[in-house]
Amino acid sequence: MYRVLKRELIVPNIHLLVIESELIHKNAHAGEFVVVRADERGERIPLNLVDWDRGSVSMVFMALGTSTYKLASLKVGDEIATLAGPLGKPTEKVQGKNIVCIGGCYGIGALYPAIRMFKEHKNHITTIIEARSRLLLYWQEELRKYSDEFYEITRDGSGGFKGHVNDFLINYIKKNKTDMVYVQGCTYLTYLVSQTTRPFNVKTIVGLNPIMVDATGMCGVCRVIVGGETKFGCVDGPEFDGHQVDWDTLLARRRVYLDKERYSLSFYECEKYG
Repeated sequence: MYRVLKRELIVPNIHLLVIESELIHKNAHAGEFVVVRADERGERIPLNLVDWDRGSVSMVFMALGTSTYKLASLKVGDEIATLAGPLGKPTEKVQGKNIVCIGGCYGIGALYPAIRMFKEHKNHITTIIEARSRLLLYWQEELRKYSDEFYEITRDGSGGFKGHVNDFLINYIKKNKTDMVYVQGCTYLTYLVSQTTRPFNVKTIVGLNPIMVDATGMCGVCRVIVGGETKFGCVDGPEFDGHQVDWDTLLARRRVYLDKERYSLSFYECEKYG
């Protein structure tokens, strides 16, 4: 069992979870994830590693279903049944590049270790975070610490630039040299950014969140088609070239596993839930 050191509601429906761990931090890298299970009867949930230090690892998640609501109800001193990781492949290290980092929803937290790593390798970092409302934006100060430029986008205009991230991104790329775009968030956001950057031929790395079961490559549930080849999100990812992802197949597979009434419009889950 693994002890909860902190569980905090950051913004509506987005939670920070810090779990005691003596080993994971020793091998953790940006882009990797862990699998957690709230109790012995709960499902295995893959969550991005957003931070780590001696004795603990941190994750940010959205409460949507039974298992994540269980995580959201944890208190300091409680224990969870499973904490496995680090899993997946680390974010590719590049140097001396102009990188635009985009995050939305739980992906804002997932940006943090990547931005920190990119900055340590002497890249110019432009960070863009987006949400329906300013109430759903968080960790601005943490992200600014490693950003050369920082922008907020809200669809209701309550903070930063009003509108959608794709409109802002198009204008930014036209005016600024952009070597790479890195994006973390829901499937809709990663798809939208990939389609936006495609005409500009700007390398785009997306953090995917396909449904996972064992997270070891054995079950095949998290398979995605990338560049015409079958890949597994848990061992080949979770980060892929957004221009090579077969988005139609990915979203069709999500519809098979997710509740049809709640997720019948998979492209718009970001609009509905943050």
